[in-house]
Amino acid sequence: MASSAANVGPVESNGIGLGEKRYAETPLRSEEPSRGSYKFKNKRMRKGHGNTSQILKTNGDNEEVLLRDVTSLIKSLDLRKESDAVSVTLPERLTEIQVEIKRISSTGDGLGVQKNSNSDQVYVVPFTAPGDVVTAKIFKHFEKERYSMADFVKIDTPSPHRDDSLVKCPYFASCSGCQFQMLPYSYQLAHKKTIVENAYKNFSNLPPELIPAIDDTIGSPLEYGYRTKLTPHFDGPPDARRSDGRNGIKRSFKEVPPIGFMKKGTRITIDIEDCPIGTEAVRKGNQRERKRVADNLSDYRKGATLLLRENTERIAKADFDATKDVNDEDAVLEDRGAHMHKKTCVTDPNAKTTEYIDDFQFVNPAGAFFQNNNSILPRFTQYIRDNILPPPPASPSQSPSPSQNQKPTIKHLIDAYSGSGLFTITLSALFTTSLGIDISSSSITSATHNALLNALPPSSATFIAADAAALFASISTPAAETVVMIDPPRKGCDESFLRQLVRYGPARVVYVSCNVHTQARDVGVLVGGVEGVDGVGVGRGKYVLESLRGFDFFPQTGHVEGVAVLRRKEGGEGVEEDGRV
Repeated sequence: MASSAANVGPVESNGIGLGEKRYAETPLRSEEPSRGSYKFKNKRMRKGHGNTSQILKTNGDNEEVLLRDVTSLIKSLDLRKESDAVSVTLPERLTEIQVEIKRISSTGDGLGVQKNSNSDQVYVVPFTAPGDVVTAKIFKHFEKERYSMADFVKIDTPSPHRDDSLVKCPYFASCSGCQFQMLPYSYQLAHKKTIVENAYKNFSNLPPELIPAIDDTIGSPLEYGYRTKLTPHFDGPPDARRSDGRNGIKRSFKEVPPIGFMKKGTRITIDIEDCPIGTEAVRKGNQRERKRVADNLSDYRKGATLLLRENTERIAKADFDATKDVNDEDAVLEDRGAHMHKKTCVTDPNAKTTEYIDDFQFVNPAGAFFQNNNSILPRFTQYIRDNILPPPPASPSQSPSPSQNQKPTIKHLIDAYSGSGLFTITLSALFTTSLGIDISSSSITSATHNALLNALPPSSATFIAADAAALFASISTPAAETVVMIDPPRKGCDESFLRQLVRYGPARVVYVSCNVHTQARDVGVLVGGVEGVDGVGVGRGKYVLESLRGFDFFPQTGHVEGVAVLRRKEGGEGVEEDGRV
């Protein structure tokens, strides 16, 4: 059985197609120039915290993650060892070979070996599943690292895990956005559990006995139509040069350029007329923006990124005017019981958008960061509420008697990367005081406004902007009565922050991350100890890792959100910078 990567299921057009296509065609892969020294490119990870830190030994970037997975596969298959003096000639660039896929890497790509070959070279082939036998076209070898990057050409023998009828996008197997549309959702969730497991195995520097069993990944209620923000883009005119502006040259478009996302493994933008992981309102906005660019093409001299952000207006049923709102072609209406939600798409980065999580309301600039899958946020925030405080005693017999020393009650929350207040606000009811801290003054402005929207008095929820080097300087709540919430960017926490956190020594830490590899690195430091602040060595740090779990914020992709809960060891006291108690 053979199936081409291009022959996939139809996209759900939802009646919003543009009609006749007027957009420049994307170059064929055969017409592309060499990709040179291509590796994963992620600007946000290029200057990771591991580059300058003595205690953070990794950046947790895609290259490191992939290499660990490649090495693990070679070891598990008992392939040729590095010391073997066997000379294997690798296929030439653009050669097509058959690859038998063995597993999926934590990067989302399939890992396999060449069929009917004794070579130990691992081939990285996107859009594949364990058990697939595929035809792949080689485009780059990394001989020292013992892996090669390849393009997916076609399926020769499908994996028992593969179901191509599940694919809902005609750009799948070309667009770099999704990796798993051909896999049942239960399989995706199981794989994402292994991503968390491997992250802590490979990047925490902790022995297995200090890592609890990873709980099953919590799935998203919506597998498609969940993403509330998309940012398609288009490149400048084909003949444009960086020096044009300095030389007074004005280039213009001869035809509408491809508007969409990157082709997998390249820097080429492919034309994406519709994206089924976007919400219905965002997909409508995409059609309008594409038409607007086409109609106003003469206004553009260079490329641009389009913002598509969902906005929600909550209307009480008693105030809902069906004749007015139903006729709004740009709006999507959702019945939410006592309310109607009117969804629209905002394209101005400075405009305000509103989102609801249960009954919590959040208003932010459309271009600002906020979680992009609202459907999972109620489950997510409830899980945090259920785990941020210590679990109750298992039975009355385990409750301490009045004569025993009682542990201090946790009364205070510090949200150390508070952003616009998601955790500070949704968790505030559990605490006497909640303090959100962020280095961005604009985020603090939004968070303060959101606290007022949700009727939280300043005595209950407060937000301050603080410099990263002195994030805990203004904190006065007793550490034994405080829990710290952490949700840093993809590159994780820097050494200065971790030192401040351990020196302060809160009773509990809840660490949320969109990159479980840097999360594992940082948690390893909290459990293993920080030199000059607390004990250093296996398990000599102040903290015990209590639980780990993944959340699937981005179905059909290789991304997983991690939640780690840590508790301070009993009897642990603060330690000064020089190591003195």
